[in-house]
Amino acid sequence: MDTTSRLLMFLDVVELGNFAKVADSHHIDRSVISKQMNKLEEDLGVRLLNRSTRTISLTAAGAEMVKKATELRFLLSETLQIAENYHTEPRGLLKITSTSIIGRRYLQPVINDFQKRFPQVEVELRLEDRMVDIVGEGYDLAFRVGEPKVSNLISRSLARNRLLILATPDFLQTYGVPNTIEELAKLPAASYASNSLLIEEINYINHQAQEVSVPINSVFRANDGDLIMLKVLSGTAYFVSPAFLIADEIKKGLLTPILTHIKLPEFRHLYAIYPHRDLPVRTQLFFDAVREFIGKDKPIWENNIPGFDDMYQ
Repeated sequence: MDTTSRLLMFLDVVELGNFAKVADSHHIDRSVISKQMNKLEEDLGVRLLNRSTRTISLTAAGAEMVKKATELRFLLSETLQIAENYHTEPRGLLKITSTSIIGRRYLQPVINDFQKRFPQVEVELRLEDRMVDIVGEGYDLAFRVGEPKVSNLISRSLARNRLLILATPDFLQTYGVPNTIEELAKLPAASYASNSLLIEEINYINHQAQEVSVPINSVFRANDGDLIMLKVLSGTAYFVSPAFLIADEIKKGLLTPILTHIKLPEFRHLYAIYPHRDLPVRTQLFFDAVREFIGKDKPIWENNIPGFDDMYQ
């Protein structure tokens, strides 16, 4: 390993916070990271990291080297991108991260077609709902529901994501059809809950065009939309669902939209996120393919909801 590679590994250590995480991301033993950091300090003749049994911290020289290593990584990325854009056909690794449902339902079909068109492109797709370090972990594209809070990344809204309220016919036979949000809020609900998002209320737009919140009676919470959908399909809870979760459940009569006269605010849009404004060819082509598949005006998932244009508006 040369000094350049060690500098990039040093940057990974700083960004990920410890040797173990860097070792996991590189699929190597932790001792290798430690040895390479020692070798880098020998090559440069300065101490970069203060180490203890539990933590690492930067020395003054290490802080300066982080700046240079960041510039180096950007320069290398830019150089590779320029070279790649001269290829007649896209090639190389396309590394993508996405939330689970978006990845399974809306990215995998695009990936299958994309690799038929461009067989020299490898794709690595990681499905996880946690916030990832796109730059530090080397991702070309991320797909997330909700606008990212990190300001140094480029984000583009891909599609709107409207809400609807769903229950099974059995649920409505058991509890009755609610006529108001207040009646609905008393019934057992399933809701989304994770470290970053907890749904505890229904938001709707009242007759004064004001957004109003009403607490819900959540009897089941999960951090996976498919699990929530299975709970709702059991007939024991209703769900305020993002439209992208709907497959053919409504068309088959398994789920019924209720309170469709209520005006609901839009949920978080689907965003594509990437580290640099000028995308490499393979990344740009894949981004365009995803946008085409999802739909530029009306997202593909709204086609699964008959009459949705006239609901919740």
